[in-house]
Amino acid sequence: MVLGLVVLLVSACASSRPAPIIYSAARPPLAAAATTTPPRNAPALDLTTRPFDDYSTPVIITDLPPSECVPYARNLSGVQIWGDAVTWWRQAENKYARSSRPAEGSVLVLRGWKDETRGHVAVVKMILSERVIRVDHANWLRGGEVSINVPVIDVSAANDWSQVRVWHIPGGYWGGRTYEAQGFIHPYRLNGSAGLSG
Repeated sequence: MVLGLVVLLVSACASSRPAPIIYSAARPPLAAAATTTPPRNAPALDLTTRPFDDYSTPVIITDLPPSECVPYARNLSGVQIWGDAVTWWRQAENKYARSSRPAEGSVLVLRGWKDETRGHVAVVKMILSERVIRVDHANWLRGGEVSINVPVIDVSAANDWSQVRVWHIPGGYWGGRTYEAQGFIHPYRLNGSAGLSG
């Protein structure tokens, strides 16, 4: 049984590997079809303003045991999905509510790291604006660390949350890579029950 738990934890996320980014034109399915032009009233993209205050500063927690993104997101959100993060979007189909819009407590699903076999999941902590959210997640910097209050910004041309950038805590700036988002899994089963119940 212990060996089984170890195998599950090791395969749970992008095990000590970088988070997913876009390297090609291949796109995973989104919850809703993306438009090719920005919505008429799309909020402006702002990469210059600091997306937090002194009370919501992004922090890397150093006194917690190392974790992968999957068990951390599952425990925090209540979304009961197992297996590698790259499989979460597909596993949630017909089981959990999915959408292309964030909600507090939903799980942001990212896919792809040089290829389509890597993934990452993070839990939405707060919606700051139409383009900015804060997430809590584990193993983003590949050390098994837990990071909280981490800003994520929608940089997609259509303002549809299909492409995001993540705040780089050690450097104190928006990360330079654009990550492909599949969407958000909400902690509500399609049968009407909460995420933790069967």
